[in-house]
Parts: sequence; structure tokens; C-alpha cells
Amino acid sequence: MTLHSTVLVGRILSLPWTWRITVAYLTVMLFIPVIAMFLKASTEPLGKIWEIATSPLALATYNVTFVTSLFASLLNGVFGTVIAWVLVRYQFPLKRVIEASVDLPFALPSAVAGLTLATVYSHNGWIGSLVEPLGIKIAFTRLGVGIAMTYISLPFVVRTVQPVLQEMVREVEESAWSLGASEWQTFWRVTFPVLLPTILTGVALAFSRCVGEYGSTVIIASNTPFEDLIAPILIFQRLEQYDYSGATVLGAVLLLISLVLLMGINLLQAWARRYDTK
Repeated sequence: MTLHSTVLVGRILSLPWTWRITVAYLTVMLFIPVIAMFLKASTEPLGKIWEIATSPLALATYNVTFVTSLFASLLNGVFGTVIAWVLVRYQFPLKRVIEASVDLPFALPSAVAGLTLATVYSHNGWIGSLVEPLGIKIAFTRLGVGIAMTYISLPFVVRTVQPVLQEMVREVEESAWSLGASEWQTFWRVTFPVLLPTILTGVALAFSRCVGEYGSTVIIASNTPFEDLIAPILIFQRLEQYDYSGATVLGAVLLLISLVLLMGINLLQAWARRYDTK
């Protein structure tokens, strides 16, 4: 063991036991698998890695995966906040039933969710049959992929925003009302700046869930290349063809793009917190 490694181990052992458990757990469950993925991908020549990562099919799946995930998470950022607001600020019949239903995507297997959505939004489904005369096809299209992503990521926004709303002091809003502010002005200038970092956190969690979704999208999508094929399904197809290095390269690219986007969202959160403190 080198001197540098010895010093590093000594510093880790000198940390409190909670820190040591955290470092050990993250190393085993997160850091080692990620490093192993990049090492496996690096076994391919650089030219081959670039060819796999930037192939027209791969670029099309990145577009479907990340753009659709972003739209789904932003949509849930709006409507998830509204749902959390209603659940916190109002009392109404069957409130407990509705609140429990919000967590249904957590408990429901993703394959079952995909089958349910495909049934409802197909051309002869309850909703699909209503919009088909308008020329709108939902199931087995990119729109269906977006609906599946929206469905499975909704609880992340609601459950992130809800506790913050519960802890907010209503007297601040009432003071704004007493000074002549309308409900919209009070929300936009008083409530929303406080909620913004939390909403961004919920959006980041929802986005991460959308990017990694497989079970529901594989059922509601037609999985047609250059149309609604997402990157996780392309990776699975590579594995079925025993192209393990190609699948690993695509997985590494997916991981890098996700990290960059999540870091961007974290910077937005930091900016929102600074704005809130001014």
C-alpha cells in the first residue's frame, strides 16, 4: 500500500462512525459499480466508443429519453405542486383515498403500470378512443412514452413539496393579504420563492426516475427506432444480442448525461436558495 493510500485510509478511520458507514455504503453500492461500468466501457478502442455513442440510432434514443423525461418532469413540477397544495391546504371528502392514490406508482410494478396505460390509451381504450377521432394516437407513440414517464414520476414531486407546504407559516400569507396583495401576488412573491428549491428537487427526482424507466415504457411504446425507442430499451436490445461492451458504452453515456443534467438542476437549486435569502 502506498503512502498516499495509507494516509487516506487513516483519515477515513479517524472519522465518526456515521461517516465511516456512509463512505463504506456509498463505495460498495454506488462508486464501485459506476467505476466498473466506465472501466468496462473503456475496454473498447476510443474510435469504437465514439462510433457506438454517436450512432444515429443512439442519438435518436437520447433525444427520446432525455427530452421526453424533461417535459414529463416539468409537467409534474407544475401539476404535482398544485396537487400538493390541494392536499395540504384543503379538507374534502375522500382526501385520504386520493392521498393514498398519489403513492400508487410507487407500489405498482412498472410492467403493470405500462399494461394499464396501454389499455386505457390504446385506440379502443377509455381515453384513446375519445381522442382517436381527432387524429391523436397516444399508445405506441412517443406521446405514450411521455404519459408513462409522467405517471411513474408524479409522486416524487408531490411528496417532496408536500412537507414544505405543511411547515410553511400561514401568517406570512395572511399579512400579505392584509396589505392588499391578491392571492396570486401572494403566491408569486411570497410563497413561490420559498417553494422553488423544493420544486426543483422534486423535478430532479422525477427526471431521474423518468430517465431510468423501462417496465412501463416498453409496453406502451412501439419501440420503433427513430420514433419512440428509448435508451434503456436499446441497451437491453444490445444485451439480447450479446453486445455487452456496446450496452456498457451506451449505459456510460446515459450516466454521464444524467449527471450533467442533475448537476445543472442542483445549480438552479443553489441559485434559488440564494435568491430566497436576499
